[in-house]
Amino acid sequence: MSDRVTARLPKVYSIPAHRGFADALVAGLIPRYADPDLGLARLTLLLPNQRAARNLTEAFVRSGTDGFRGGAGGLLLPRMVIVGDLDLDEALGPLLDPIGAADIPPAADPTRRWLRLAQILAQVEGAEGAQGGAVRLRRAAEIAQSIDRLAVEGIAPEDLLKEDVLAIIGEQAEHWRQSTRAFLTVQAHWRAELDARGEVDPPVRRNRLFDRAAQVWRDNPPPHAVVAAGITSASPSLARFLRVVAGLPGGAVVLPDLDLSMDDEVWEELGHAGVAPELGDAPFGRADALTHPQYHLKLLLNRMGVARGELDLWHRAGPSAAPSERSKAISNLFLPAKASARWVDLAERQRRLAAVRLMESEHPGEEAQAIAILMREALETPEKRVALVTPDRGLASRVVAHLQRWGIKADDTAGRALPQTAAGRLLLLLAEVAGEGAPPVPLIALLGHPMVGGTEGRALWLDHVRMLDLALRGPRPDAGLAPLRAIIERMEAKRGPGPLTAWWDEVEGILGPLMSLPEEAPLADLLDALIVAGEALCGEELWAEAPGRCLSTFVDGLRLAASAEGTVLQVRDLASVLRHAMDKVAVRPPWGGHPRVAIYGLLEARMTRSDLVICGGLTEGSWPGSPSPDPLLPPAVLRHLGVPGAEFRIGLAAHDLAGCLGAPQVVLSWAHRDEGGPVIPSRFVLRVQAMLGEKLAKDHAETLAVTYARDIDVGKLAAPHPRPQPMPSAEQRKVDIPVTALDRLRADPYQFYAQAILRLKALDPLDAEPSAAWRGTAVHAILDAWHKDGAPRGRLVETANNVLDGMSAHPLERSLWRPRLLAALEWIDEEVAELAAQGRRVLATEIRGEMRIDGIRIHGRADRIDRMPDGKLAVVDYKTGGPPSGKMVEAGFALQLGLIGMIAADGGFKDVDGVPNVFEYWSLSRRKPNHAKGPGFGWRDEPVLEGRKKSGIPREEFLHRTEEYLTDAIGQWLLGQAPFTARLRPDIPSYNDYDQLMRLDEWIGWIGSDEAPEEEA
Repeated sequence: MSDRVTARLPKVYSIPAHRGFADALVAGLIPRYADPDLGLARLTLLLPNQRAARNLTEAFVRSGTDGFRGGAGGLLLPRMVIVGDLDLDEALGPLLDPIGAADIPPAADPTRRWLRLAQILAQVEGAEGAQGGAVRLRRAAEIAQSIDRLAVEGIAPEDLLKEDVLAIIGEQAEHWRQSTRAFLTVQAHWRAELDARGEVDPPVRRNRLFDRAAQVWRDNPPPHAVVAAGITSASPSLARFLRVVAGLPGGAVVLPDLDLSMDDEVWEELGHAGVAPELGDAPFGRADALTHPQYHLKLLLNRMGVARGELDLWHRAGPSAAPSERSKAISNLFLPAKASARWVDLAERQRRLAAVRLMESEHPGEEAQAIAILMREALETPEKRVALVTPDRGLASRVVAHLQRWGIKADDTAGRALPQTAAGRLLLLLAEVAGEGAPPVPLIALLGHPMVGGTEGRALWLDHVRMLDLALRGPRPDAGLAPLRAIIERMEAKRGPGPLTAWWDEVEGILGPLMSLPEEAPLADLLDALIVAGEALCGEELWAEAPGRCLSTFVDGLRLAASAEGTVLQVRDLASVLRHAMDKVAVRPPWGGHPRVAIYGLLEARMTRSDLVICGGLTEGSWPGSPSPDPLLPPAVLRHLGVPGAEFRIGLAAHDLAGCLGAPQVVLSWAHRDEGGPVIPSRFVLRVQAMLGEKLAKDHAETLAVTYARDIDVGKLAAPHPRPQPMPSAEQRKVDIPVTALDRLRADPYQFYAQAILRLKALDPLDAEPSAAWRGTAVHAILDAWHKDGAPRGRLVETANNVLDGMSAHPLERSLWRPRLLAALEWIDEEVAELAAQGRRVLATEIRGEMRIDGIRIHGRADRIDRMPDGKLAVVDYKTGGPPSGKMVEAGFALQLGLIGMIAADGGFKDVDGVPNVFEYWSLSRRKPNHAKGPGFGWRDEPVLEGRKKSGIPREEFLHRTEEYLTDAIGQWLLGQAPFTARLRPDIPSYNDYDQLMRLDEWIGWIGSDEAPEEEA
C-alpha cells in the first residue's frame, strides 16, 4: 500500500487570484464529491486556520444548492480540519493531534518556557548581565522566537554545532558571535530541561504530528477523500505531509494563486528556494527573490517534491470572478527585477488592471474617511459585499468609527491588542501605579477609568476624581499615598470638611496594598495583588465580555506559569513586562457586525472574497511591514541552515496583495503621511504605477471619494473672526488689581478680563515639568525661610537644600537647575551681608499689602522690603531669569516695583513705614561678562534713569509715573467704558494662557491690514 501511495502522481491544483479562492473551491468540490448519499459530508478538508473554515462555510452558504440536486434540498458540509496557523497561535485540529498520540511528547507551555528561559539567561550571564527583569524577559522572548524559527524548519540544536556552521559563525562580527554563543548556551540548558521533563518545544511536537500523520496515511490511506486547501506554509514537515495528501486516493492539494502562466525562465529567476544547486551549497542563495509573491509557493513545491509542470488549473471559477486577464496583469506586476524590463514591450491591454483603482490621500484621517465613503457607496448595491484589508490597526479603527456615521457597525476581525482594550488598560494602569508610587497621570487615569466607580455612584466618584485631578496639577508630588493624603487634607482645610477625605480613605484602602509591595516579589504574588485591587475597583465587570475573558485567560496562564517557575520580578518592571506579554494577545470581537461589511488584517483576509476589496495603508513599513531579522543568529548562518531570510515576510505580504487584486473590484489606497510625518508609498504601489505608466495610472485614479472625504465635514466658509473686544457692565468691571496684573491690563486687556472678571485660570498639566513659576516659588520659599531664620551667614545653601528636598519637582530638574540656583544663592548670601555692613537691613519678606485708589483695591506681595541707611525704603523683586528692561518700565509695562512702592508709601504693609526710594531687581541668572564681580550667577539692577543709563524712570518720578499709569488704566477699563481689546499691544511680550479663548490665530494676521474685518464689541 505504501508503494502504491508513493508512486501515485500527486494531484496539486492552483486557483488563480481572479477566480476567488473560497468560491471557486466550493464550486468545484460540490460536483466532484457530491452523490445521492453523503459523499460531500465524507470529504475531509484540511484548512490553515479557523478564519479559513469560516470563510469556506460562508462560501458553501452563498453557493446555495444551485449546483447540487438542481437547487432542491439541503447541503451537508464536509468535515473541516484545522492544520493550525502559527501566526495566529492556533493549534492542530483533533484529526492531526489525536488523543492517542501518546508516543509523541507533550509540548512545553509557551508562557512557562518564556519565564524559564529568562531564568536560564540570568544564570548564564551571572554578574556580567546587569540587566533588569524586563530587559531579560524581552531577550528571553527573542530566544524563544529563534528556537521556534529553527524548529519549524526542522533544524535540531546540534545542527548549529557542525563544523561548517561554526566556521561561518567565526567569520561574523563580534556582536554576532556573542549573541550566537549566548543563544547556544541557553538552548543547551533548555534542551536538557526538556529532556528531563519529557517535553518538546511546540513546533517540534507539531512537526512530529505532521510526520506521524503522513506515515499513518501513507501506510493506511483514509477511506474517504482528503483535500488540503489554502495551505501555503512551507515548513518541511508540513510540506512532506501535503505531499502524502496529494498522493492519496481521492486526495488533492489546492493552492491559492500559484502562477501557472509564469515563464519558466522567470520561475527559475526566483532562486534556489530551498534546493541547493550543489552538494554543500546553501539552500537559499543570496540572489533569491524572497520578496516575490510566488517565492514561498515555489519553496513549498520544492519541499513537497512536486514540479510546477505537474500542477493543474482548478476546474471551476467562483460566482463572482474577476476578468481573467487580471491574473496575467498581476503576474506581470510582480515580475522579478530582471524580468520586469519587459514592461516596456507590454501592450496597454496587458498592463491594464481592469476595475482596479488607485486612491491617494494626504493623511490617514482623510484616507479613512474616503474608504468609509467607498464602503458606504458599495452597500447601496443589494447583496454587494465590501471588505477593507489593512495591517494598519489605527486606520481600521478610524474606518470603523467613520462608518458609525451611517449606523453601520463593522467588526475589525484582526482584533485589538489586549493593552488597547479597557480591561487590559486597567491592569496596566494598576501595574504603573504600583511600580512608580502612584504618579499623577496613571493614578488619575486609573481612578477615572470607565470601568471604575460602579454604575449608580459613578457620577459622585468622578466628581471626587476631578477634585483630585485639580489638586495634583503641576509638578509630581513625592511617591506614595502619604503625600497625596497631605495634598487632600490641605485642600479640605481650605474648602472646609467634605466627602473627599472619606472617598480617599476608600481609594487608599484599595491601593494601599500595592504601595506596600516589596521592591522585588514573586510575579504570581504581584499578579494576585493587581487582581485584588482591580476587582475592588471594578467588581466582576473587569472580567466581562470578550476583553475581560481574554484578560482572565491571560492572567491565569501567566500566574500559573510564574508560580510553577518561581519567577521573581521587581515591582518597577511589572508594567513593562505585562505590556510586552499582552501586546502579543489579540482580542477579536464576537461576530455581529454588518453582514456585508468586513475589516480584515492580512492573515484574516486570506481566502476571503468580496465584490469590492479596499487595500488600505499601502505604505512602506505597514504593507509590507519592515523586515525584522533574527536578533540572535546572523543571516549568513540562517541562510546556510536553510532558514528563509527576513525579507521572506515581504513576499508573503506581496502574495496577500496579489490575492486581494483578484477581487472583482479593487481599490489600492495610501496616504502621503502618517502621524509622525511623510511616508513612502508601498513598493507594491510604486510597481503598479510603474507598470501602468503615467497615462494608465491617471485612468485608474480614484479621486471622487477623496474629494467627498475632504468636503463631507466642511461647513460654510466663515469670515475671519473679529478681534475680541468684550464690554462688561460697569458693575462687572469693578474688580481688584493684583500688582502683577497691571502690566497685563495695559498690554492685553482681554487677558486681564479673562483672568480677573471671568475668573478663568489655566491649568497646569498633570506631572508637569517644573516651570518658571515653580522656580520662582522655590526661590521665594527659600529666601523667606532664610530671612525669617535671621539670615545666618553661610546657611542659605543649607536652607535651599531643605526646601528643595520637600518640594515636588522632576529629579532631572533638581539635578540640572539646583547647581545654578545654589551658585546664585551664594551670591545673595554675600550681597546681603555686604549691604548689612553698610547699614541696610531687611524689614520684611513675602509680606502682603494693599491700598485703594478710586475705590479699586490694589494688592500684592512684596518679595522683600529693606530699610536704607537714610531711613528710606528699598523694594526688592527676585527674578529667576532676566528682569524687565528699563524701556519696558518706562513705557508702563513692568510696574510691579512701583506698585509695591506705592502700597508701602501708603502704609499698606504691616509694620512697614516710610517712602521707597530704591527699586531693585535681584536676578539669579548668569551675570554679563563685563560685570564688576566677574562671571557667575546673581546680579542686581534698578530700572532707574540715572548715570549712564539711557532708559528707565528718574528716581524722584518713579512712584508718581507709576501712579499715572495706574489711574489711567483704572479710569479707562475699570471705571470707564473702554473695551478689553485682545492684544492691544501685540509688540509687548505677554502670556499665552488665553490665546485659544481669544481665537488669536483667526484674526492676528489681519492687524494692520486694509482688508481687516470690521471689529465688533
